[in-house]
Amino acid sequence: MRPSPRWEPTMTPETPALTARLEALLIVADEPMSVTALAAGAGSPVREVRAALAELRADYDGETGGPVRGFQLREVAGGWRIYVREQLDRVVTEFVGSQAPVRLSQAALETLAVIAYKQPVTRSQVAQIRAVNVDGVVRTLLGRGLITEMHADPETGAMHYGTTSLLLEKLGINGIDELPHISPLLDDGSGGFPGLEGV
Repeated sequence: MRPSPRWEPTMTPETPALTARLEALLIVADEPMSVTALAAGAGSPVREVRAALAELRADYDGETGGPVRGFQLREVAGGWRIYVREQLDRVVTEFVGSQAPVRLSQAALETLAVIAYKQPVTRSQVAQIRAVNVDGVVRTLLGRGLITEMHADPETGAMHYGTTSLLLEKLGINGIDELPHISPLLDDGSGGFPGLEGV
């Protein structure tokens, strides 16, 4: 996630602390953010951002006198991102699996269609097509087993997503090549999957 070069944050006396601004950016990021991108988004010098990131990581890891958090700040692929701690993966997986199934929303159907027709595709690419943040929807689709993580971009660390055999089963097809042809006017797949609303 890279802020537009034309955009500059509005700084006022009430502006939250740098660590708080960085947390806000990291929480909504769908891929690792470089220090320069974080500095631009937070409106602070790179040197101060590096120090604040180290402070946040130490805080999350319980090195500042507080408890170890359930998430951690990691530097991967030249950028920074917040992740669930590995030892809590099972807790998250069991929680997601225990949730009563509900029908997919229109937003989820549209996001699923974009991933199916454009795979492998990153969250930022899907968000660009749909012109909305898709983080929550992608987590829902992962939890329902309809999409899966395929591979991370070696340069940016952005995860690429694709569909699963479960989706093919739900659609009653044997492969992605059997997906119905869509109009050139809807070649981004954003129209969703007719007939899949009950999944």
